[in-house]
Amino acid sequence: MKYSFSPAKILLPKGNFEKWAVIACDQYTSEQKYWDEVETIVGDAPSTLRITLPEIYLEGEIEERIENINKTMVDYINSGVLEEHDNALMYVERASSNGKTRHGIVGIIDLEDYDYHKGSHALIRATEQTVIERIPPRVKIRKDAVLELPHVMLLIDDPKLSVIEPLKNKKSDFVKAYDFELMQGGGHIEGYLTDEATQKQIGEALNALVADKKDKLMFAVGDGNHSLATAKECYNLNKSPEARYALVEVVNIHDASIEFEPIYRVLFNVDCEKVISDIKAALGDGYSGADAQIIDYVSKSVNGKMSVKPSSKLPVGTLQAFLDDYLKSHPEIKIDYIHGEDSVAELCKQDNTIGFIFKGMQKDELFDAIKADGSLPRKTFSMGHAYDKRYYIECRKIK
Repeated sequence: MKYSFSPAKILLPKGNFEKWAVIACDQYTSEQKYWDEVETIVGDAPSTLRITLPEIYLEGEIEERIENINKTMVDYINSGVLEEHDNALMYVERASSNGKTRHGIVGIIDLEDYDYHKGSHALIRATEQTVIERIPPRVKIRKDAVLELPHVMLLIDDPKLSVIEPLKNKKSDFVKAYDFELMQGGGHIEGYLTDEATQKQIGEALNALVADKKDKLMFAVGDGNHSLATAKECYNLNKSPEARYALVEVVNIHDASIEFEPIYRVLFNVDCEKVISDIKAALGDGYSGADAQIIDYVSKSVNGKMSVKPSSKLPVGTLQAFLDDYLKSHPEIKIDYIHGEDSVAELCKQDNTIGFIFKGMQKDELFDAIKADGSLPRKTFSMGHAYDKRYYIECRKIK
C-alpha cells in the first residue's frame, strides 16, 4: 500500500543542537536586531544559519550568500558535522512559551501528490494564494543545494486524534534523537526516532482520514507555502528520485497547542494620512451592516479604526484586495507581513510607516474553506507567534 507520508534518510548534527537550530527564514523579516543576536549566539559553530538564507537579506545581493550556503552544506556533509539516520520518521514535541506542547511527525511527502494552484483537488494543497513572483528567488536558493531543511508544516484534519496523539504514550519505546532549548525564546523541543511498526500505523491512520471522503484533501499547508511550492518547481526542473520528495512536519489542526494568529500588514515609505484617506474612500468607511469588518490602523502620526463593507469573507481579504491594486500604482511603498500586534506597534514607531490589525480566521474553518474556495488570501494566518515557528533541525540530501 502506498502511504502519502513516509520515512526518509534524515541527517542530524552530532551535537550542539542549541546553536544548530535556527528559526524559519521567513520570520523577523524587518527586525535586523533579531538576526544580529542569532549571529552572536551561533558564532563559529555549525549552524543552520549558515545553510539557509533569512529572508531579511533577500532584497540584497544574494548570489554570494547562496554560493557560500551551498559550499557550507557540502562541508558539513564531508567534515562529519552530520550523521545519517536511515528510514527515519521523527516524532517531535515542541513546548512553547505559553506552556502548551505541539506534537508532530517529520518525514517526506511525494511532490507528485501536491499542487499549489487554486482549485486543485490534489491530496496536498496550498492554503493561501501562491505568489508566483516569490518562487524564482527561492528556486535560485534551492536548485543547486545538496540539502533541504524543512520549515514546512502540513496540517491534517484529525478530530479523533488517531494519527499523532497515540505516539505520546509510546515515546519511551523510541530512540531519543535530541532534547534541548531553542534559542531566542523558542521553547523546548524533543525528537524521537519511531520504529517500523509505528511508521506503518501512522501511514494507515493517515490513509483512513480520507478513505471515505469524496474530496480527498489529506494535507493543507499550514506554514511554508512558498517553500513547498519552490520544492515542487525544483522537482519540475530536475525529475530525480531525491528531488521528488520534500521533508516536512505534519501536525494535527486539532492539537490543543495549534492557535491561528492573523498576519498583519505594515506599509513603509507612505504618507500615513493619505493612505488612510485613500483606503476609506475605496472601502467605504462607516459601514454599519451586520457583516461589517473592522480594520485598526496604527502609526506615529495617525491611529484609529475603519468599519468597512466586506468584499471578501475575511477582513484580511478585503484589505489585501485594495493593497494589491494600490501598491501597483505606488511602487515607492513597501509592504511586509508581520506576526504579532507588538511587532506591528514597534515597527510603526518609525516615520512614514503604518500598520493594519484585524480579526483572524478560526482554525476549524480552514479545511472547509480550502475545499470550498480553493485557497485563502495570501498571508491570511499564522500558527502561533513568530517565536513558535518551526526551527531548522532535520536535513535531507536532495542531490
